[in-house]
Amino acid sequence: MANLAEELLASAREAAEIMAGHLAPGRVWEPPAAIEVAAIRHRTGLSQAAFAARYGFSAGAVRDWEQHRRQPEKAARTLLMLIDREPDAVQRVLEVA
Repeated sequence: MANLAEELLASAREAAEIMAGHLAPGRVWEPPAAIEVAAIRHRTGLSQAAFAARYGFSAGAVRDWEQHRRQPEKAARTLLMLIDREPDAVQRVLEVA
């Protein structure tokens, strides 16, 4: 367990250096600020309710996103991008979850 403890301490030190601005993070990625949920859902051929149920969203969230009353959070935008670009991969992952 000494190796794990050493790795955790090294990671914590690295995180502190990044937070202090002494080190740059290895990689930072941001999903697009806006995403067209209705277009993605239409490409799946699913209704709002079926889309929400299949991918773990609430039907109300999908409706609000499509009507531009709310914008999906970063994690949701990332998942929506994956659903749009790699729907079979997302489905495979969800089937074993």
